[in-house]
Amino acid sequence: MATRTVFVIAMLLAIAADADPQTSEEIRLWPGKAPGSEAWTVPEAVTTSPSGDRTIANVSDPTVTVFLPPAGSVTRTAVVVAPGGALRVLGWDNEGVKVAQWLNANGIAALVLKYRTLQTMPGRGRGAAPAGIGSAAPAQRKELEIQRANANPEPDDRALREVLRMATADAQQALRLARRNAAAWRIDPARVGIMGFSAGGGVAVGTALADPSDSSPDFLVSLYGPSLQDVDVPMHAPPLFIAVGATHFNVTNGCLALFAAWKAAGKPAEIHVYDQVSAGFGMTKRGLPVDAWTDRLLEWLAARKLR
Repeated sequence: MATRTVFVIAMLLAIAADADPQTSEEIRLWPGKAPGSEAWTVPEAVTTSPSGDRTIANVSDPTVTVFLPPAGSVTRTAVVVAPGGALRVLGWDNEGVKVAQWLNANGIAALVLKYRTLQTMPGRGRGAAPAGIGSAAPAQRKELEIQRANANPEPDDRALREVLRMATADAQQALRLARRNAAAWRIDPARVGIMGFSAGGGVAVGTALADPSDSSPDFLVSLYGPSLQDVDVPMHAPPLFIAVGATHFNVTNGCLALFAAWKAAGKPAEIHVYDQVSAGFGMTKRGLPVDAWTDRLLEWLAARKLR
């Protein structure tokens, strides 16, 4: 009888361990201050919307927050998640934490990337997001004439170009971190991808366009995030998944151009363009077909043997 009791207790403990809730840990990406922004002094700021979603501004100390799925559901796939926000802020919950929780529920590890953003001096305001990197625009505005799949609406802004370079370096560091911790986090180092929303999609694309290295993503997911730089699709370009609204000013055409560039290069690509959507959607439900973008992504991952 005692032996049977011990056996039952052991089984219950094993089940409990297998059903552990998602855990998270924040890890700094660089030793000391991040290279290139050592002189930044504006303090990081967090605001919370009436719905409870957080937005982070003035990021100078980039990190990843690691979310690992329960042991029993691990697929050994990992995704670096880059929230959007016009390179000025980060939509931390709707395009970050909630995405990571959904990925974990499907057995996928997630690293939510807090990358560097444009510094805004206190009292000067953050300004409106430029049309095409996270905001809708009036219908009378003229769409960008996109060349080389570059849909950056502010290509001449030197500060934003530098922030994009730094943010991309942060994303590359996050990809390296995932592979270095592959064994501990139950990740296959050949199944590490990146997913970006809005401007975070531009950051994600930047990692795929860079020279091949241990920071190259194995797959690329862009949610209403066109390229913010000229696109010359490399030989090592990973499979690409895109979802975007049909009337998202500048962004729709930018995503179509990105898809066309991948297709012209003979690289795997899939795109979903959703009617009645003119802005970012993240994990927010609208009662429209766009709500199923997560299902389409899971199908795509399964077809590529990534889950």
